Amino acid sequence: MRGECAMKILNIPISDIEFDKFGFKSNTLTFSELIDIIHRELLKANLKKTVELAEKYDLSKMSMEEISKEVKNVRNNAKSNT
Repeated sequence: MRGECAMKILNIPISDIEFDKFGFKSNTLTFSELIDIIHRELLKANLKKTVELAEKYDLSKMSMEEISKEVKNVRNNAKSNT
């Protein structure tokens, strides 16, 4: 039995709404497939939050140079306050 590993089955109840929201195509997934789906959803949520913050602080209107300057200023202020 070298090279073989015992497999476990994990059953997770999920609503039809969540099933559709996360784009599941089957009732059976590998663990890697589940991790990929969760990772993709977390990335979407983080991107949405980033865009919201950029709009809130008018960063979406700033050039990369302006953003870099702002980051440097914040870092310098943080160092000065320690």
